[in-house]
Amino acid sequence: MIDTHTHPYLEEFADGGSEAVERALAAGVTHMVLPNVDESSILPMMSLHERYPEVTSVAMGLHPTEVGENWQEIVDRMETLLLQGGFVAVGEVGIDLYWDRTYRASQIECFKRQLRIAGGMGLPVIIHCREGLDETLAAISEVKPDTRLIFHSFTGSPEDVERIRRVCDPMFGINGVVTFKNARPLREAIPLIGADRILLETDAPYLAPVPHRGKRNEPAFVTHTCAKVAEVLGRQVSEVEALTDANARGIFNL
Repeated sequence: MIDTHTHPYLEEFADGGSEAVERALAAGVTHMVLPNVDESSILPMMSLHERYPEVTSVAMGLHPTEVGENWQEIVDRMETLLLQGGFVAVGEVGIDLYWDRTYRASQIECFKRQLRIAGGMGLPVIIHCREGLDETLAAISEVKPDTRLIFHSFTGSPEDVERIRRVCDPMFGINGVVTFKNARPLREAIPLIGADRILLETDAPYLAPVPHRGKRNEPAFVTHTCAKVAEVLGRQVSEVEALTDANARGIFNL
């Protein structure tokens, strides 16, 4: 099974993520996609990828909560890295207005810039959207990137799925939130999304699934998300694993 969005290279993992990767492999995880956050995360992300090149892939982008006054220069440097090759996606990028709206306009412009970069390179886009669906869909509608989109950590309702699909036809990254007691709208959205548009992810070290909720998340826990998605869809775990793995291999060209 493939964890399509995980950050075991972050400081929450004292050894740079090696032990978490080993535990994931032991749990049956066959591949992990590592999206970038900001400039400071590039080195630890690439270091982990270099240690496990056969079972990890990397994405490059500037996370919306890291957008500041000098975002243009940072994205310039990230574009240079992307042009050197070796990345499977642009991400994670997007709009996040949950904590702070100070850089709302800059987040929108930064997102559109990275959508254009991805479209020009034919790379899929890993989208982080939190309290910013209106702005995210407006940006996608304006840019119309000629590439595949992934709504990472999707926690919305059936109505949100319908709104998104009026603008684009993305994949939806489903993580441990689907196991939470209060995530009924998301579970109701899963059948509408359909297995052919679902990617499994952890977003480790965040959003650990039940029965690990409240603890540090890690790639090995994607097995719990797979089991819950299978339960919601009324399908065998092995079937959901095979379908979502095929989705991941296709969109990331693994």
